Amino acid sequence: MGSSSLFTSALSGMNAAQLGLATTQHNIANASTPAFTRQEVQTSSRAGQQTGAGFIGQGVDISSVKRIYDQFLTTQVLQEQAQANYLSAYHSAMKQIDNLVADPTAGASPAMQDFFSAMNGVANSPESIPARQTLLGNAQFVANRFQAINQRLTDIADGLNGQVTSSVNSVNTYAQQIATLNSNIKLSIAAGQGQQPNDLMDQRDQVISQLNEEIKVSVQVQADGTATVFIGNGQALVINEQAMALRTVQSASDPSKLEIGYKSGSVTISMQQSSLQGGNLGAYLTFRDQSLEPARNALGRVAMGLASSINQQNQLGQDLKGALGGNVFNTATPYVVGDAGNTGTAVISAAISSVSALTTSDYQLRFDGASYSIVRLSDNNVTNLGAALPQTVDGFTVSLTSGAAAAGDSFLIRPTANGARDISVAINDPNKIAAAAPMRTAATLTNSGSGLISAGTVNSPPPPNANLQNSVTVTFVDATHYTVVDNTASTTLVGLPGTVYNPAAGATLSFNGWTAQITGAPVAGDTFSIVKNTNATGDNRNALLMAGLQTQNLMDNGTASLQGAYGQLVGEVGAKTHELDVTSRAQSNMVAQTVASQQAVSGVNLDEEAANLLRYQRAYQAAAKAMQIAGTMFDALMEIGG
Repeated sequence: MGSSSLFTSALSGMNAAQLGLATTQHNIANASTPAFTRQEVQTSSRAGQQTGAGFIGQGVDISSVKRIYDQFLTTQVLQEQAQANYLSAYHSAMKQIDNLVADPTAGASPAMQDFFSAMNGVANSPESIPARQTLLGNAQFVANRFQAINQRLTDIADGLNGQVTSSVNSVNTYAQQIATLNSNIKLSIAAGQGQQPNDLMDQRDQVISQLNEEIKVSVQVQADGTATVFIGNGQALVINEQAMALRTVQSASDPSKLEIGYKSGSVTISMQQSSLQGGNLGAYLTFRDQSLEPARNALGRVAMGLASSINQQNQLGQDLKGALGGNVFNTATPYVVGDAGNTGTAVISAAISSVSALTTSDYQLRFDGASYSIVRLSDNNVTNLGAALPQTVDGFTVSLTSGAAAAGDSFLIRPTANGARDISVAINDPNKIAAAAPMRTAATLTNSGSGLISAGTVNSPPPPNANLQNSVTVTFVDATHYTVVDNTASTTLVGLPGTVYNPAAGATLSFNGWTAQITGAPVAGDTFSIVKNTNATGDNRNALLMAGLQTQNLMDNGTASLQGAYGQLVGEVGAKTHELDVTSRAQSNMVAQTVASQQAVSGVNLDEEAANLLRYQRAYQAAAKAMQIAGTMFDALMEIGG
């Protein structure tokens, strides 16, 4: 082997060592650079030169500078990070509702407690104007509480729209950056004859990671080095050098909501919102649809339950001026809106028929051209309504107000969404609190038997029977038979020979919208009267019934009280917040572990790089020494030749 071959081999070694040193220093310099992937010089031995003694090596070639990169681990990091951002953003949003509804002083529960305490005050002193004024003040307070909580939820929803818009803008910015990097990478690979531009690819991975924090993505790297990025159910966000765009659009089914649309050419197509999982954007949409709006519905349901039950009972009573009671609260009506794509002329309305049967769900009414159906959106339960309206479902009645529906038309119905927003006090006159019952009973003083009649109650629901305050007389024909006559209407309600009466069991009488019980042992000629209640400022019968509504199971089909239903809202929000707190912290730990695994492969280890510096330094020195020897040999040859 000649000195020239030794010189060439030594030079290749020096070049390899020099590139190794440069690459090692590059790794050290970028040890803290986000998304940087450790690089390593790839070398290969040159083909040997054949001699009589065999093949003698010719040195080393640099084949490439390789990224130490694991696609599987990188993909796993993306998946874990998207979920971590999703849970963190969802948890932060949930804490806002949890702090709002569970506040022991500013929540609705203490306001309802104060209202019913004031109602008990009226029951204790039904003639007291100050007690009645206190009740109206607490009625205003509880209405204000519901309105304030609802307004805060509205503010959260408005802020959420801004966050959704900002997130969509970030997604579009990152997509454009990825497309630009795809172009640069593609050109660099072509110019480098297939060699990969490692640092550009690291930059692209970093942008993909930032995009993944906003919305969960999946990535496919193509043969030309470009990355195709998908979101949702497989919609391409970046293809080669082209970036698609997302847009916020007004929901076709609910104009108050923003939805995410996919821009295809000049047309924006609404995407399936539930497919946008992971990242901040997925959290915002899920929080709005699965937590915020159900919480607003649940709050509205309690407000409607309070207002409706108090109104109904007040209407069955008599106020301080002797008039039948009216509404204490103004109540909301269900929110109904037709889909923007409807082609028919139908105008649909809805009205509450039973607060007890209401759920916290929204509904969608559909028409297929022949019949209506309604979908409970919380569980997708479908109820077929037939060809004609009105029909009643889950405590509300759906009616066709005007026009006609066309096949494919649909309508969003939110029965309780505005319940807390629209509750207000309907009266400001304390005299109009109907604490008394509008009728009273009495046993004639000349009765000689031991029969007794109860104070009587007004049958519900309102409005009261038109004959409620008519004068009615119950006369015992003998000890076991009685007749009933409506004196005001000159009508015999029960004629001779009378209704059988069992003294051992007594009897329940229910006429003209009232119910009373007779007990004991009346005798022939004994009479009992049911008449209009007059001069009864001290009567508290209806106030007691209104106060008793606090503990009655008025909600959830008779399984929960008003405060129990509100407690369910607080409990559900609290449980979800706690769940997200736990899962978010667990997911953060999972991300840390996954990143550690990925960095163990791709990250820069400074100790290892320091060792490499020494190794390449010595390799360079050794190659330089070989070159020096080659030079000495060449000089010796020149001397011989001279």
